[in-house]
Amino acid sequence: QVQLVESGGGLVQAGGSLRLSCAASGIIFSFKTMGWYRQAPGKQRELVAAITSGGSTNYPESVKGRFTISRDNAKSTVYLQMNSLKPEDTAVYYCNRAGPGTYYPWGQGTQVTVSS
Repeated sequence: QVQLVESGGGLVQAGGSLRLSCAASGIIFSFKTMGWYRQAPGKQRELVAAITSGGSTNYPESVKGRFTISRDNAKSTVYLQMNSLKPEDTAVYYCNRAGPGTYYPWGQGTQVTVSS
């Protein structure tokens, strides 16, 4: 079955950086457009980065220039480098497929907390 395991979150001061990882199993990873999502308390889950099988990336304006998504198909892993973090980036971060199609079962996510 499909399993997504996120890691790398933590507590960081505003302006700091974190690198998140998501290891996938049970899918043909290299064929999939993958994304990073986040959900803050009381808010809907939102997509913050996506990367196609060919390596094209897309970001919303809120994180553009600060977040970078990348992937290692040999390791079935997708990464999210987050720089210049802001308190409003505080959320639980998840990875999953992006684009058309049903989501895979959600992993446990990884908590990112940015202090001011």
